[in-house]
Parts: sequence; structure tokens; C-alpha cells
Amino acid sequence: MSQPIQGALPAETGPGLRARIQAFGGFLTAMVIPNVGAFIAWGLLTALFIPTGWLPNEDLAAPVEPMIVYLLPLLLAFTGGRLVHGHRGGVAGAVGTIGLIVGADIPMFLGAMIMGPLSAWLIKQVDRVLEPKIRSGFEMVVNNFTLGFLGLGLIVTSYKVIGPVISALNDQLLRAINALVDTGALPLLSVLNEPAKVLFLNNVIDQGIYYPLGLQVAADEGKSIFFMVASNPGPGLGLLLAFWMFGHNRVIRDSAPGAVIIHFLGGIHEIYFPYVLMKPLTILAMIAGGASGIATFMLFDVGLTAGPSPGSIFAYLALTPPGNHVGVIAGVLVAAAVSFVITAAILKLSRTTGDEDESGLEEHAERSRAMKAEGSAVLTGVMGGAGGTGGTDRTAADVRRIVFACDAGMGSSAMGASAFGKRLRSAGRDDVRVTHAAIESVPVDADLVVVHQDLAHRARAARPGVEIVTIQSYLGDPALDALSERLTERTTTDAEQ
Repeated sequence: MSQPIQGALPAETGPGLRARIQAFGGFLTAMVIPNVGAFIAWGLLTALFIPTGWLPNEDLAAPVEPMIVYLLPLLLAFTGGRLVHGHRGGVAGAVGTIGLIVGADIPMFLGAMIMGPLSAWLIKQVDRVLEPKIRSGFEMVVNNFTLGFLGLGLIVTSYKVIGPVISALNDQLLRAINALVDTGALPLLSVLNEPAKVLFLNNVIDQGIYYPLGLQVAADEGKSIFFMVASNPGPGLGLLLAFWMFGHNRVIRDSAPGAVIIHFLGGIHEIYFPYVLMKPLTILAMIAGGASGIATFMLFDVGLTAGPSPGSIFAYLALTPPGNHVGVIAGVLVAAAVSFVITAAILKLSRTTGDEDESGLEEHAERSRAMKAEGSAVLTGVMGGAGGTGGTDRTAADVRRIVFACDAGMGSSAMGASAFGKRLRSAGRDDVRVTHAAIESVPVDADLVVVHQDLAHRARAARPGVEIVTIQSYLGDPALDALSERLTERTTTDAEQ
């Protein structure tokens, strides 16, 4: 077990404000990530067929408005409700949100992210009170009519009361951020964005604020800079390149090239967080890089048609509308250059401090994972995760689908699933399918779920009865070695015979 890390962020004795905010961000992520494909589809449709698109076509552009007004908010509302109270909660969330949509003159993304979970929570409380009192044989009638009557109340209330309140709040928020754009002060958001990333709070501001506001602006203008203020892969690229060239030891330098590929091409920004935690002063480089990137985007007046998720350079280029590629690429490169120069200077000036030893990166990677897990643990408590991480062990021949699960199902779990899948295939287990998913979206046909030990309660609550393998790291964990040996034992035995 590694010792407390000196010189990094102060440790907390319990779930503090950061962990609670992070848990909230994790819930927002779980609401948004499953629907990212639909948002990207809308962004591509917009980039191609609106009058300013690559292939202007009034007929094919017809679905653009219905998608952003109705489909996308309802998807968010259903997903948020489902997280709170299963499919029944998802239905309640969608029903409650339709009143907001009809009563507003803007796309109701913020409203959907509020009304969806709220509606589900209300039907959950109703079910909790009524279930013990329902007589046998009347369950379906009572359940359908309680949801119907509550849905009626939610529609009227959201249309007449909640909708106008959320619209007013949304207008104020949009006005405040547009004021930053008008005054040229938008780059100052990097002072908030970059530290928030390292503390795993980025989902709160990205999925909770920038993403919905960006969609509203993109609906009117065909693009928005809001999609780029927190997702720019440039600052992380510059930081990793500097560690690659000027890192104080071989371990740091050798790990950086792989991290560059995962971050810049794969869009998994979490990979560079341990590097910042190992040298906290480099957060200044990240802030400066982020601010310079935003300033460059503003200078060229560019934006994206939808939120790039994950934040890969490929996603950036795919969602860039016509005439914006030069400015988008310039913003990424400028951010990378500024971050690189400042990080390199910090590393050179601190070369003699001795705070970057051979085990430093691994320890800070563990600290980074622990910080993320702390927020996840809070979220587990809020959502009522069940205890226990057991499950019935299956024989090697019975395991046909393995799912690596994490908060969003796209970052660490995606890397772990890819590496473990290759490992099994090289050992002859081509019959095993290894995929990744968000914890609450683990497929029902999963035979085995691999999850970080601090997320095991949520995995058990999402898929009771499925075997859970707990790990401390999604790459190179001893539990994964043991699992690989167990699953390939049959193949090895057959080969020997």
C-alpha cells in the first residue's frame, strides 16, 4: 500500500465537498454518456445538411429541429429517470419532461437533466408507500394508474410552474456566459476547468453546463465554442510531450508516449491526471494552455456542432463545420505549445528537488484513482447501492461475455477491456467477448463484470447475481492475471493433450 503522497493535494478524512460534487458529476455523466451517439448523430446531420453545412439540403435537414427540441432532451430525461428508478423511472422522467419542452421556446436540456431524475424520484416514493398495501392480483392496475396520474400531475406542473423557472435560470446562465464571450474573458474559465479535470469534477461543468448551453447555441448558429472550453485535448498533449522529453527518470519518459496516444487520439483525458498530481505546479501550464486555446478559438470565431465525447482530436475534426478547421486545429496546437513550454520550464527548474522518483507516477496514479473512487462511493450511497461483491463463480467454459465497467464506460474501462480482450485472444480464447460499459448499463447477458473495488456495490446493485471481479487498476492488476489464468486454463490443458 503506498504511503500518503507528499506535495500533492491534501487528503480528506471523509467524503467532503469535492467528493459530493464529483458524485453529482458522475450522475450527470451516467445520464449523458449513453446518449452521446445520438448527440453526435445530430451534430453530423447539422454539419452536413443545414444551409451552412458541407452538403446543404433542406429536405435532409428537416430532422434537425425535432431532434434537438424533442428527441435529445427526452433521451436525457429517460436515462436520468432510469438511473433513479429503473425503466419505470425512465418513463416518469420522459413524461414529466414533455411539459417543459412544450412550454419552452428553447431546447430544454438543463430542464431534462433536472426533471427526469426528479420525476423518477417521485414515482419511486409513491411506489415505496403503495407496494406493501397492494392486494395480490391488482399490482398491474395500481402501478399503471399511479404512474398515469402522477404523469398527468408532472406534465401540468412542469408546463405551468417548473418550466418557466428553469427557462429563467437557463436564460440567466446563458446571459452570464455570453457576457464572458462578449467581453473576451471566456479564457478565464480555464482557471476553473483545468483544476476541475484533475479533481474529477469536470463532468459537473462540462455535462452540466457547457454541453447543454452549447447545444442551444448550436441549434441557432450551427456551432458553439462551449463544446471546446473544457474538452480541448491540446493542454494535455503539451503536458505529456514535456514529460516525455524532460521527465526526470526513465519510467516517466517511457510511459509518456503511450499516454499521448491514449489521450490525444483516444480522447481519454484521465491518463494525464497522475502527471499533474505528481507535479502540482504543472496545473499552471494546463490553465495557461486551456486559456490560450480558448482565446485562439475566439480569435478565429470557430466552434463544434456537438460535444466531442471522448475528447479526441478525431472527434474534434469530425464535428467541425465547414470553414472552421483552421481555427480549431490552431486552437488545439496553440494550447499544446503553451502547455508544453510551461511544463518543460517547470520540470527543468525543479530537476534537483528529487520529488519525482521511480514510484512517483504509480503512486499518483493510485491517488488519482482513489479520488475518482471517493466520489463514486458517495454516488453509490445516494443511489442506494447494495452491499456485497460476491456472485456465483462460473467455470471457464461458461464465461462467454466479460464486461469491464466504470462510471462512464468509456475511459479506464475501455482501456482495460481492450487490453484484456487481446490477452485472451492471444491465449486462444476467441470465444470470449470482452466489452466495456457504464456500471448502470452493464448488459443483461454479461457472465462476469470486472470493476474497481470501490465501485463493486454499484455493480452488484445494477446486476445482482452476476459474478463480480474487483480490481485496483484496469491495467496490470493481479486479479486480472488470476482471471486470465482461470479462463485460459482449459485452452492450455487442451493444447497439452
